[in-house]
Amino acid sequence: MIEYRIERRSGVSTYQQIVQQTKQALRLGVLQPGDKLPTAREVVEQTAINPNTVLKAYRELEREGLVEPRPGLGTFVRRSLARPEAAADGPLRAGLVEWVDEARTAGLDREDISALMASVLEQRFRSGVTGSTGTTGGAGNAKGTGPADPAA
Repeated sequence: MIEYRIERRSGVSTYQQIVQQTKQALRLGVLQPGDKLPTAREVVEQTAINPNTVLKAYRELEREGLVEPRPGLGTFVRRSLARPEAAADGPLRAGLVEWVDEARTAGLDREDISALMASVLEQRFRSGVTGSTGTTGGAGNAKGTGPADPAA
């Protein structure tokens, strides 16, 4: 069962954090169709948030067709967002784990890695580039490159 972690200083609304974490669990295959989400009461006990916040998040997930409430039983996952390529034991994840380990060895901390990843994602998706760039992309040279120019 999923356990929600609420970051109060993140700048992201609490209900949106629940939606995002649920979608992430669906993408990673942690939640599968038929799985039951924690009840609003369980989430409130775990996170000390308002039950209406949990219900708002669950309603949004329901509107998106990801979950369905079953009166008297709870809220259940309707469909997965998982892709085989992103599986916890898949080669893409293994490569990303290796890259993160290289980045940490190169001296980058969590925030550095997150900023670098966000920058590269933004740049690659904005430009519509797919496939390999022909470089190994090791983290050893990542520290000195800095984030991509947002004006580019």
